[in-house]
Order: sequence, then C-alpha cells, then structure tokens
Amino acid sequence: MQVSRSAYYAWLQRPQTATEKEDVGLAPIIHSLFKKSRATYGARRIKKALFDQRRTVSRRRTSRLMDQENLACKTQRKFKAATGSKHDKPISPNLLDRGFNVDQPDQVYVGDITYIHTQEGRLYLAVVIDLYSRQVAGWSMAEHMRTQLVNDALSMAIWKRKPDKGLLWHTDRGSQYASESHRALLRQHSISRSMGRKGNCRDNAVSESFFHTLKTELTHHETYQTRSTAKQAVFEYIGVFYNRERRHSANGVCRL
Repeated sequence: MQVSRSAYYAWLQRPQTATEKEDVGLAPIIHSLFKKSRATYGARRIKKALFDQRRTVSRRRTSRLMDQENLACKTQRKFKAATGSKHDKPISPNLLDRGFNVDQPDQVYVGDITYIHTQEGRLYLAVVIDLYSRQVAGWSMAEHMRTQLVNDALSMAIWKRKPDKGLLWHTDRGSQYASESHRALLRQHSISRSMGRKGNCRDNAVSESFFHTLKTELTHHETYQTRSTAKQAVFEYIGVFYNRERRHSANGVCRL
C-alpha cells in the first residue's frame, strides 16, 4: 500500500484511541497470564482468566493481542499407552460406563499408567484422578511398571483424601490393576471395581486426557538427563501447577 510521507507522520502523531490505550495496559497482563500458565493457555482460557480479574475482553481481541505479543501455545503430540490387557487375571465389569460427570468429590476415581522418556531410560507414572474436580488425588513414579506402582498411587490418594466406603475405582484392563495384590488393596478399603472394555481408550478418557495434557504442556518440550530430574519436573507440574493453578476445561476451575 502506497502512503505519502506526510500522511505517515500524521498517523504517528495522532492521539491514541481509547481502545489502543486499553490494549497497551492489557498486553503485559495477558503476557503474565500466559507465562504463569507455562505457555499452555490459548485465547479462550486467557479470556476466562481475564474475566476472573473482572476484565471483560472478547476472545477475538485477546487472540489479537496474543498474536502481537507472539504468544503461541505448545502443540500436541501423540503418545502410546503403557499398560497391556493380555493376561488371564480376573476382569471387572465396566460399572462407570463413561459416566465421567459426578456431583461430589471422592465418589469416583480413575487411573492409568504412562511413561516419560529420560536419558537413563523410561520413568513410569501412575495417577489417580478424582472425576469431580479432575485433580490428581494420588500419583507414583518408578523405573518399573509393576503392581507396586499403581498400589502406591492409589494408597497416596486414599491417605490424602480419605474417601468413604463405596468409592468406585475405574481403570483399563492392565495386568497391574487386575493383579491379586491390587484387588486386595481394594478389598481392604471397601472400594468398588470398574474396568473399561478391551482396547477402548474412550472408556478411560479422563486419564488419557490428563496424560495428553501432561505431555503437551511439559514432557514433550524437555529432555531429561535423569529419572530424578524428570520426577522433580512432574512433581512440580502436578502438585504445584495442575492441581492448584491450571484452569480445567471440564469444570472451569482455575486458581490463577
């Protein structure tokens, strides 16, 4: 576009509009929210975070200001499941049946296992998620994926949350969850059992979603030299950011 020099200088010297002045003040606030989200919030979540601060800003405007600040979310990558269902251990019925929306905390927990790459080898992570809050109620990490890994994660959740008898525990059909040791732990605490259908990841969609989030927002963007450094990073992500600060799409909870 051809613009005369006089017109250009006249444009530079014109007074800022009210919207432009507001944008100058909003830009650093948006930048701060984005940084605090660990570069995970897009325009939709930033808009909600601004609203929580009693700032009503449209999604289009938020997106424009994020573009101006060169703020782009981390991208997703695919990952493979860690557990396997090829075993002859007892299988429980799918009592949850994708009823992922519950109205009280500590009524239904879901769990799963994944792994994180390090230069020393894989670090396995087992989690226990409360369906009501989507918080990670318990977790455990180790260089193996034996039954003790999932027992430790569930034991942590029970110790921290002290759920009433009758809690429903839903997982996939992995051998760790079907083992006698794990079933004994459930009997000890009067926990009901539910397992998804074979090869159907949607039956455990909440756990799958958490692992996608963890890997998208944290582990796929880092190279861990040791399992110890990976453990520390995951601990801080779950305990400090995910459970306490991150906005969850399912329930709108956010403590930013």
